[in-house]
Amino acid sequence: MRKLIHSFIDYIRAEKGYSRHTIRNYESDLRQFIKFVVTKKGIEKGDPGIDLVDYKLIRLYLGELFDNRKRTTIARKLSTLKSFFSYLELRGLTAFNPAIDISTPRQEKRIPAYLPIDDMFALLEQPDREKELGLRDLAILELLYSCGLRVSELVTLDIEKLDLTSRLVRVSGKGGKERLLPVGKKAIVVIKEYLKNTEKARKKAGFSATNGPLFLNYRGGRLSSRSVDRLVKRYSRECGITADISPHSIRHTFATHLLDGGADLRSIQELLGHVNLSTTQKYTHVSIDKLMEVYDRSHPRS
Repeated sequence: MRKLIHSFIDYIRAEKGYSRHTIRNYESDLRQFIKFVVTKKGIEKGDPGIDLVDYKLIRLYLGELFDNRKRTTIARKLSTLKSFFSYLELRGLTAFNPAIDISTPRQEKRIPAYLPIDDMFALLEQPDREKELGLRDLAILELLYSCGLRVSELVTLDIEKLDLTSRLVRVSGKGGKERLLPVGKKAIVVIKEYLKNTEKARKKAGFSATNGPLFLNYRGGRLSSRSVDRLVKRYSRECGITADISPHSIRHTFATHLLDGGADLRSIQELLGHVNLSTTQKYTHVSIDKLMEVYDRSHPRS
């Protein structure tokens, strides 16, 4: 199985163009499944044959996961197995896909965490733009809220992908798929100021004014996702936001505020880079909840 898994991982990396994060999850899920098969079948060498895996064994594996894993995690692990065995079946390495008829666990409906407009504006006012790092942090927050970027898209963004005159940014999303996004005027103003302020630091780090990472850490290297997560949490605490806010919460806030402002779901789907409209539809729950709250508070017969 290990040799087949290596072949599958090479396939999704080279032919499917999956992101490093997705590939890492696939590898982790398949390693965990092998460990389960080895334990259940009492295999000494630790590398079971593919013929040992059947429908019942996969059901047993998923059943054990229900004790300590979320349904979303279990659904992902089942999806990994389905993809793996579909790959093997397609290449004639197995006669059938033992996971294909197993139903995906029903998912809990989760409403994404987001900030009301006043809280979002308060967050944007928190960084001290008179300081170099404060100006950088403000540019980060403005761009996250202006474009609804994933944190991975933000930290991999290079200067040459940003057209300050046309107010457009070219983002590389999941699976390397690019999309062109408009950037808000306020974000452009702050980014211009930030770039001007960091010219010497960029030159010292070996970058020019027109290439290299958009956002630098204090050593002059590319900023990490973890650093962005920390600064978002720090500023949210400093301005009194009690909810657990992350960069992804700002992405949810971007989408929710667009929907509340009258944007249609298809447009929001394009801006967020969602492959399926169903992924974007979760934001309608937020707006409906808000609508019900207003109705209950305002209607005399509510």
